[in-house]
Amino acid sequence: MTLLETLARGAGAIASYAAVGVILMIVGFYVIDWATPGKLSEIIRSERNPNATLLATSALAAVGLIVAASIWSSGGRLAEGLAGTAVFGLVGIVVQTVAMLIFDKIVGISVRDLIKEQQLQPGARLLAVTHVAIGLITAVAVI
Repeated sequence: MTLLETLARGAGAIASYAAVGVILMIVGFYVIDWATPGKLSEIIRSERNPNATLLATSALAAVGLIVAASIWSSGGRLAEGLAGTAVFGLVGIVVQTVAMLIFDKIVGISVRDLIKEQQLQPGARLLAVTHVAIGLITAVAVI
């Protein structure tokens, strides 16, 4: 295989993984949007709500961790790696959302109440760390 072929193959793999990663982050954003009251993008953009922003960004960071671990664990097998990335990413998104809803019901940290607050709240920080921790746990499970 020539250098040009190697570079073309690598660039194609990068583009493929990036596309799957971006799709997963978009899906993750809209799942978090579904699980929170109101339109999340509007709350972040217009109301500049720090709690909504922290919840959304932490969820996306967690998806990024899962995508990175899936790529790492693929061992250079592109088709298997892309499929694994998609499946593991979706599982991570579901687990994050369920955890957020469980915290809402069991721990008593209401996402609905957090989204109404204009000041950054301790509960938002806790949920954000939970998102990243679940992403990290899922990522390590993938590896």
